[in-house]
Amino acid sequence: MSVGTPFPEVLGAARAGAAWAFEVLYRELAPAVTGYLRLHGAVEPDDLTSETFLAVFTGLGSFDGDENGFRAWVFTIAHRRLVDDWRRRGRRPDTTAWDDETEHGRIGGDVEQEALASLGTERAHQLCAALPADQRTVLLLRILADLTVDQVAAVMGRSAQAIKALQRRGLATLRSELDRTGAPL
Repeated sequence: MSVGTPFPEVLGAARAGAAWAFEVLYRELAPAVTGYLRLHGAVEPDDLTSETFLAVFTGLGSFDGDENGFRAWVFTIAHRRLVDDWRRRGRRPDTTAWDDETEHGRIGGDVEQEALASLGTERAHQLCAALPADQRTVLLLRILADLTVDQVAAVMGRSAQAIKALQRRGLATLRSELDRTGAPL
């Protein structure tokens, strides 16, 4: 953990119910989990992140492993929550209209900075949306979650060779899209 406390101590304290340890685990992993869910097109990525960490904190007793294993375990739970959300939304489509004013009608802040951040975020979403779901999942787990090929294979229930192939194809698709649009790498 980057706060200076060794992971085994943080994990032990979290298992004992120490609020500070839950906070450390959440602070370390929640931004990457939310980003993973958001770039997968989750309608409510913050809600799914909360659901993920509720499952993590209630299941801490069953976890056995080191810090890298913990990270993979958290992203496995996040991935399963995402798939569950897709299934749930597929059965009950959302009929509420998107209110663009709600998202972009905020008052205050640096307009130029918000505009540039929005353009960067929008481009990242476009690039991710151009990828097939399995390639997108592999790249997001490898880059955002910083998981190894073997860990991604475990999350997705595939072989390491299949993950490597999906990663190669995903990167080639991104490279081709960036070349096509003339965007810098």
